[in-house]
Amino acid sequence: MPEISIIVPVYNVEKYLDKCVNSILNQTFQDFELILVDDGSPDNCGQMCDDYAEIDQRVIVIHQKNGGLSAARNAGIEIAKGRYLGFVDSDDYIAEDMYELLYTNLKNEKADLATVGFLDIYAGKEPVVKERKYLVTDMVGAAKIMFEGKLSTISATNKLYKREIFKHIRYPVGMITEDAAVILDVLEETSKVVIDTSQKYYYYHRENSISSNHFTMKDLDMIKAWEENESRVLEKYPELVNVAHTRVCWAYFTVLDKMMNSGELGIEEKKTQKEIIQFLRKNFMFVLKNHYFTKPRKLSMIALRIHPYFYKLMSRLENGMVRRINK
Repeated sequence: MPEISIIVPVYNVEKYLDKCVNSILNQTFQDFELILVDDGSPDNCGQMCDDYAEIDQRVIVIHQKNGGLSAARNAGIEIAKGRYLGFVDSDDYIAEDMYELLYTNLKNEKADLATVGFLDIYAGKEPVVKERKYLVTDMVGAAKIMFEGKLSTISATNKLYKREIFKHIRYPVGMITEDAAVILDVLEETSKVVIDTSQKYYYYHRENSISSNHFTMKDLDMIKAWEENESRVLEKYPELVNVAHTRVCWAYFTVLDKMMNSGELGIEEKKTQKEIIQFLRKNFMFVLKNHYFTKPRKLSMIALRIHPYFYKLMSRLENGMVRRINK
C-alpha cells in the first residue's frame, strides 16, 4: 500500500502532460501511486497515460467519459489506496521535493493537512520568488488564511491530505469553482494544518485555460460557492465573517470583470449583470473601508457607483495591462 495517492485529472493537455507527469515520477519522495484520470480527452492524452503506466508500475490509469474536473478527481479518490491524498492539475508541474516537504511537515507536526506555495509561471516572464513563511494553525485559522489568499489558498492542488478527510467529501460535478465549494467541508475535517509558503507548486497560466475564458453563466458558480460559504460562516464561525463577505464581494467583482471584458451580453446575462452591480453598490462602504481590497479595486468601486461605463473602461484597461505584462 503506497503512502500517498497523487490524482491527476487529464483532459486536452497533450502539450503539457509530459512535464507534469515527469515532475511527479521524479519526486524525491518515492512511495506513491500516480492515478491519471483520462476524462474522455479528445487528443492523444489517453494513449500517453497508458504509455506512462507501461513504463512505471506506480502509474494507474482510469479512462472515463468526459465529466469535468470534479468527476475526474472523484474517480481518483474512489480507487486511491494511499494513506494520504494529493492533487495536481495536468497543465501544471511540481518541484521534485514537493511531496517530501508536504509529507515531512505533516508528519512532524502530527497534522491533518499540509500546504505549500505557488510559483506562478507565465510564458516568457520571470516568476516572482517570495519569502518563505511557516506556521501551524487550527481549522479556523487555516480558513482565515485560505480565504485571505495570501499565505495559502483554497486550491486543492498544493496540499497533502489525510485520506480520512475525503471519507464523505466529493467534489461537486458540473461546478467550475469546485475548490471553493468544498473548502469548508475539508477544513472541518482537520484540527491542525501546516502552512509552508515554499513555492513548490508551479502553476502555469494558459490564455485558454478554464479560469481565463470570457463570461458564461457557469461563472455564477463562483458567487454561489462563496455565498454558501458565507452562510455557514455566519452560523458557525463569527471570526471569519469579515473575510468571508470579502470573498463574496471579490466573487461578484470577478464575475462582473468577465462580463465587462466579454462581447455583447444576452438578455438574461444583462439582467444578471444589473443584479451584480446593485449588490456591489450596496457594499460600497464595505469595499472602501476594507483593507483586503487594493487601491485600484477601490477606485473601480467608485467608478461603478458613478456609472457602469466608467467601471467598464477601468476593467478593460486593467485587463489589457495584465495581458501585456504577462506576455
